[in-house]
Amino acid sequence: MGRMILLAVIAGSYGLLSAAGVFTVLVAVGLVPRFAGKTHTAKKVFLYEEMVIMGTIFGSFLSIFERYSQAAAFLQGRFPQHILLWNGAGVVFQAVFGIFSGMFIGCLALAIAEMLDSIPIFARRISFRHGIGCAILSMAIGKLCGSLFFFWQEMHQVV
Repeated sequence: MGRMILLAVIAGSYGLLSAAGVFTVLVAVGLVPRFAGKTHTAKKVFLYEEMVIMGTIFGSFLSIFERYSQAAAFLQGRFPQHILLWNGAGVVFQAVFGIFSGMFIGCLALAIAEMLDSIPIFARRISFRHGIGCAILSMAIGKLCGSLFFFWQEMHQVV
């Protein structure tokens, strides 16, 4: 019993660290305030931030508890006579989700690209003249090592 509690605490801690990393990137690039500024809805910036958090929590829940995200299979089992309706609704849902996901990923990529443009300016301001190439190379190598470890340990196949 103590071992299960320890594993639950460790898993929760890793989940919190991962979520903190995602939100740190979103805050660092200023994505939510930029959306609010571009749409002239700055009064709703807290609502936008809450929706990002709720979307992350909801997505995490559905990826962990996979059987609860099988609404279509549940509805098709209960109402088999409406199978064309459920298939059509699934296609529409996927299209809408794809459009919004694409917009979010595109905006995030542009915001990160703008942030990367600011690295040389920041380096000049703090008089960090030598070694910026090594710093960027170190980040890239760390990302490569993490990806290789992820696939080497076959973590992508763990359910």
